Amino acid sequence: MTPAMPIRTILGAAALACAATCAPAGAADGAPFDVAVTVDDLSVHGPLPRGLSWDGIARAYIDTLRAHHVPQAWGFVNAKRLQEQPASSAVLDDWRRVGWPLGNHTYSHLGLSQAPSLHAWIDDARAGEPVLAARMGKADWHVLRFPFLDGGDEVPRHDGAITWLNAQGYRIAEVSISFDDWAYTDTYARCLDKGDAAAIARMKADYLRRVDAAIVRTRALSQRVYGRMIPQVLLTHLGAWSAATLPDVMARLDAAGARYVTLEQAQNDAAYRAPSPRVGNGMLMERHAQDLRIDVAGLPAPAPVMALENVCR
Repeated sequence: MTPAMPIRTILGAAALACAATCAPAGAADGAPFDVAVTVDDLSVHGPLPRGLSWDGIARAYIDTLRAHHVPQAWGFVNAKRLQEQPASSAVLDDWRRVGWPLGNHTYSHLGLSQAPSLHAWIDDARAGEPVLAARMGKADWHVLRFPFLDGGDEVPRHDGAITWLNAQGYRIAEVSISFDDWAYTDTYARCLDKGDAAAIARMKADYLRRVDAAIVRTRALSQRVYGRMIPQVLLTHLGAWSAATLPDVMARLDAAGARYVTLEQAQNDAAYRAPSPRVGNGMLMERHAQDLRIDVAGLPAPAPVMALENVCR
């Protein structure tokens, strides 16, 4: 078998093609702000392009975050992927080797609203626990990120899940900022397999414009809802696209004034402790605005993701 090539080697041509259009937007716009980085879908997110390995993707991710002095990144695990692709277990080894924690993303990435029943969802969450207990040792792994940020669209199901989670000692990993990296994952794998560096460069330019716009919106939304810039919790995914673009994403966050903190530090802020009837459901700031009926119309927002369905077909 041909050894997996380093992800940076494969992306070299695409990075050069993007250089003219993918530069960071500029210096910080406003005061520094805290960001906790979290990573969903360990150990496998999306298709694996030829020449790459899940272990290599994870190491590229870790190297980038450490280069930007990220002190901790919670990795949220779908344990079913370890059964489907046993070699990907090295991802969890990599994560724990640098001392970063692992949390529960349910066994099969099951959305609460999509589950056949509340009990089926609880069983799926429970099924994800043995892997965490084995990897985390004496450290507390009782942190859960709802798949799809789906905390249940019906009150009884949502409240039943929260009651169960509280009884088990779980904390919810909220999300306040995301760049929709998942949307590019499948198309990126097709383009990488075809060697279409020009298409990848167009995708990257589109994505990084969205990153810039999302940072601007985050500042505006936080000011509108809280009257200040609250600590942010960033959602990313452990896939080939996300690892390849992460250096540029981190450069943009740096330029905007990001200071990296742990999830615990971010969620110790009062904004994350405010009561909500829909805790864990959707994005924190948008949800809080809805709870309090705060009008956020007219705030800047990223353009829709470029049309990707037919790219590299």
